[in-house]
Amino acid sequence: MSDKSLPTLVLLPGMDGTGQLFDSFIAALGDEFSVNVVRYPTTEPLGYAELEALVRAALPTDGPFVLLGESFSGPIAIALAASGTPQLKGLILCCTFARNPQPLFSPLRGLVRFLPVSAAKPELLDRLLLGRFSTAALRSALTQALAQVSPDALRARLRSVLAINVSKKLLAVKVPTLYLRAAEDRMVPRGSSRRILRLKPDTYLAQLEAPHFLLQAAPAAAARVVRDFIQATA
Repeated sequence: MSDKSLPTLVLLPGMDGTGQLFDSFIAALGDEFSVNVVRYPTTEPLGYAELEALVRAALPTDGPFVLLGESFSGPIAIALAASGTPQLKGLILCCTFARNPQPLFSPLRGLVRFLPVSAAKPELLDRLLLGRFSTAALRSALTQALAQVSPDALRARLRSVLAINVSKKLLAVKVPTLYLRAAEDRMVPRGSSRRILRLKPDTYLAQLEAPHFLLQAAPAAAARVVRDFIQATA
């Protein structure tokens, strides 16, 4: 049974937006506190501004909460934390960024609409997202999640990443902040976490032996760090 004195943990998903890839992490957290998963539309081509509005409408209004933004959703979590959301007690950023993590690709933003995202090689995604931590179960979960999302929705999210920069908003974040960094992240370079730490030096950094899919590949280790952080905000 969850402890009503502890904040609710609100989870914002990665690029797939389905939220179902959080299952093992939620199980590892146990039932000490409530967990809410925000899920993004699977067919609508929405960018950061539209998704931020969707998340804001889904935030708890009846008690304190901690916001976790995974990968793609980090900028949304930062923007909401910067706006002074009254019940927000803490911010967790997982394998994410405050601005486009691959700036060399920014000039290609206009070409994203031509990308055959539905034809992305499973082997490439496996190598980038899971690396040596890959298992049949994780590969299956990833495939099932991505199969639910339309190519147009994925392209819209990719375009948003190439244009995003919420660095100034990060400067306005006042709540305690935790950054979960994967030691073997092949998607988000270490420079992204270093930039966040420069902009918000009081951010607590926890590095775990994991790939970009940190919460999925190392759920127990991640749950311990997140649980300690949430308890400290109570």
